[in-house]
Amino acid sequence: MKIASRMENLSPSVTMAITAMARDLKSQGKDILSFSAGEPDFDTPQIIKDAAIKAIQNGHTKYTAVEGTIETKKAIISKLQKDHNLEYNLDEIIVSNGAKHSLFNLFQCLIEDGDEVIIPAPYWVTYPEQVKFSNGIPVFIATDDSTNFKITAQQLQEVITPKTKILLLNTPSNPTGGVYTKEELLEISEVLKGTDILVLSDEMYEKIIYDGKKFTAVASVNEDMFQRTVTINGISKAVAMTGWRYGYIATPNKDLVKAMIKLQGQVTSNVNSVTLQAAVTALDGSADADIEMMRQEFEKRRDIVVKEFNEIKGLSCVIPDGAFYVFVNIKQLTTDSVQFAADLLEKEGVAIVPGLAFGTEGYFRFSFATDETTIKAGISRIKNFVEKN
Repeated sequence: MKIASRMENLSPSVTMAITAMARDLKSQGKDILSFSAGEPDFDTPQIIKDAAIKAIQNGHTKYTAVEGTIETKKAIISKLQKDHNLEYNLDEIIVSNGAKHSLFNLFQCLIEDGDEVIIPAPYWVTYPEQVKFSNGIPVFIATDDSTNFKITAQQLQEVITPKTKILLLNTPSNPTGGVYTKEELLEISEVLKGTDILVLSDEMYEKIIYDGKKFTAVASVNEDMFQRTVTINGISKAVAMTGWRYGYIATPNKDLVKAMIKLQGQVTSNVNSVTLQAAVTALDGSADADIEMMRQEFEKRRDIVVKEFNEIKGLSCVIPDGAFYVFVNIKQLTTDSVQFAADLLEKEGVAIVPGLAFGTEGYFRFSFATDETTIKAGISRIKNFVEKN
């Protein structure tokens, strides 16, 4: 039996692989501290779990509409209006099995052979893989510490071609925690004016913002950006619901939503019916106090992580404005982040993700979505490793 050739261009997720490796080593009794997973260590808020239990007891266990129930779509519409003053209709929303599934639907419905998708680097590992699987061409814009890993309008202008179909923005960013300001997004919008380029805005970490800063939704910048922006979001990160599998898309492009519903109807059908009910509680403000508690704890951890890494000779990291990662610069020590990560795991039992996995060599991603004691122990081991090697 021959596996389909299209699978040859698809690489496995490095972050998932390292997380699984660390888990396996730990199960063998080895002392492993893992900072590789993009998953909050907090439990799902009790009010949401109660809503799920109630949904089961009330018989919400059947098929639902492919694109999500009216109740859950109304909750999304209300959330977007309240948080960002954005107005959407029911037929401009689709719910999928996590943001990764939302992205897959989008790329499959949008990309023709040879279409170019502009992706700032560092990038979430899934972006280019899904673009390639859809027969598109990823076009990368390199960034670094000097701009907090954000692209400039000039950089964008320089890579646009007649084949450019999509600009993909991730704010706050995985893996860097970079957050685009309204002013920066306005400059990007000026470059896009008069083009047919769509913007896919992955805003999964929007609730995890630090230092009192305000998050700007890409679609809220101006009317032109609203019309061209497809917003991708969910409840995995901010509400600690990674295992519930709930992502959504909002776009004024009704034809695009119809196409995604058609595709999803033939692939997965609806999202888990109990999750759909619980998501209403996650989105309607009932869990806001829990979300804020987690955000404050993440901010406290971020401050510790940044301070301690910047005190290690040979390492440095910029202060992330959002998400729960730091992207640590190791260029003074090595430009081989894969070897650095492998040696660190072998010698010190610390799992991190090499920057190469995110398209940017000379760095590693460190997730501080774990308790303070573990964080300090992990950084202490990293310091020991750096000083020895």
